[in-house]
Order: sequence, then C-alpha cells, then structure tokens
Amino acid sequence: MNIGFWDLEEYGRVRLSKNYYMRDFLYSELSNTFGVPNVPDFPDVAVEMGRRLCQEILEPLVSVFGRVHIRSGYRSARLNGFGASKRLKCAPNPKNFAYHIWDHPDASGNHGAAACIVIPWFQDRAQRPEDWQQLAWFIHDHLPYHRMTFFAKQTAFNIGWHQAPLREIYSTVTKQWLTRDAMPNAAGDHRSEYAELADWLRQDGRPDAISKSVG
Repeated sequence: MNIGFWDLEEYGRVRLSKNYYMRDFLYSELSNTFGVPNVPDFPDVAVEMGRRLCQEILEPLVSVFGRVHIRSGYRSARLNGFGASKRLKCAPNPKNFAYHIWDHPDASGNHGAAACIVIPWFQDRAQRPEDWQQLAWFIHDHLPYHRMTFFAKQTAFNIGWHQAPLREIYSTVTKQWLTRDAMPNAAGDHRSEYAELADWLRQDGRPDAISKSVG
C-alpha cells in the first residue's frame, strides 16, 4: 500500500473498539530501528480483523483485569519478512499470515489477527513460574481465542482471534503444549486450574468470569 503521511495519520485514528485504535497496534521497534514501514497492503482487511481481535478478545480481558498493554500488534508482510530474515523474533510470513500479519489470509484462506500483550494486574501477582497456567486456563474457559503462546518476560503472551480457531496453548519457557485439540484436557471445565486466580479477582472486587459481550 502506498500511503502518505496524512493518510497514515488518519488511518491510526480508526477506532477498533471501546479502548483501542489502529495506532495502538502499528508501533514497532523493528520498524523504527530499520526503517521498514509497518503499513498494511490491505488496510480495510487489517481494520476488520483488528476489530474482531479487540472486541472479542482484548475488551473482555480489559473488563476483568483492567489495562491490557500491547507489546506487539500488527506487522506488515514486508516488515515481518524482514524480521524473519534477520532472525529478529519474527516467524516466517506463512506462519504469521492471519496472525501478526492481519491483512493476509493463511494457507487455508482464513483470516485472523493476533497481538502480544501484558496484563499488568496479573504480572503484579504472578510470582511463581507456573502461575501463567492459571491465566491460560481462565482464558481458555471464557474466550474464543485462536492460539496463546506464553513467554518468560513480564508474563507476556501472544493471543489471537481467527476464523477457524485452533484453541491451543504453548509455553516457550517449558517448550510444551498446555493444551491443544488432540489432548484430552482440552474439553471440559477447568475452574480447579485457576481457583487461586479467581480468589485474587474476588479479593480485588473484580469479576471472576469474563463476559461474552463485545465492546
């Protein structure tokens, strides 16, 4: 997409949900450092997918946990391809289509969007290495997520919305799947796995379940 300054300035003002605008997802240290534009090839598609991510995944999280910080959001195919070629924490484009690359479908023709996020409220309380699993199971039971990938720093994790969600959870720390479709623990109620998290929420006067409504 060839876009001028004023067009991009206006594009960043597009509101995706109650709390999020397109500009929140365009910032990139990779883009800033190496001068590779983070501008979508198909801006309308990026907006549509961003709205699904924000309204169906991020806003429900905000309703429970408060602020959800965006560590990394949208990546253009050009920027992601550059990052992958330089081994700068970017998977190859085919793996990121319909994930960090919001405006290109994946190999199956499905669309989606993802972001790497940090939940400050949870980060302040998660003191044990295994605490991320409580948050993972809590989200698994409440939201139509696609994939979650958890990292060591700041209890950050990738989370996405997708037209054909896989509903799988992976940890880069343990190099293991917490759950995925083929595993017997994928189905059912997992409240026992996040009982302590639910107690933290109630003690803080927060809802211990995530509303299915979007915003």
